[in-house]
Amino acid sequence: MTSDLRVRGRGSTEAVDRRTDRGANAPAAPRAPELLIEVEPHNCFACGALNEGGLQLDLHVDGDRCWTSIALDDRFQGWDGIAHGGIVCTILDEVMAWSLAASDNWGLTARLNVAFRRPVPLGRPIRAEGWITTNRRRMIATGGRIVDPATGEVLATAEATYVAADQERKRQLQARYRFRLIPDAADRGAG
Repeated sequence: MTSDLRVRGRGSTEAVDRRTDRGANAPAAPRAPELLIEVEPHNCFACGALNEGGLQLDLHVDGDRCWTSIALDDRFQGWDGIAHGGIVCTILDEVMAWSLAASDNWGLTARLNVAFRRPVPLGRPIRAEGWITTNRRRMIATGGRIVDPATGEVLATAEATYVAADQERKRQLQARYRFRLIPDAADRGAG
């Protein structure tokens, strides 16, 4: 049994328009076929399919950007009606960490800084996005945000630094999680 995380190929117009280093008028690269990240079931609180008490985030990757949409249950409450700050940090950490996947990196969080701009509501959809801002050998800087998709209002922003695994540790992680990119079944018939 494996878990699938949806991955979209590099260069979609949606990703180019939101990038921090390219404007909305920049030409879009041709759309690559959709891919899936396939991993063995695991117990990660944020993305693990085996963690019944976790978030079980459905993660999408597009180039150096990762995103997820979720409506948080009451069990993730901080104050009445709003998400606990630790849950907000976890979601941002997860989308920023998975943004490393496109550059064939696995990393550990070295530093995380979150700015809470507005309360993150429970029971309503939110969208979290993470992206790479700088990739220097083993130190990778990222940015992230949580947005209310209904209004476009930014609820939280983040910056983080990840230390990429060395080749031996990366080999061990790939063996454990059997991380691989596979063509999306919907794209195999297109052509």
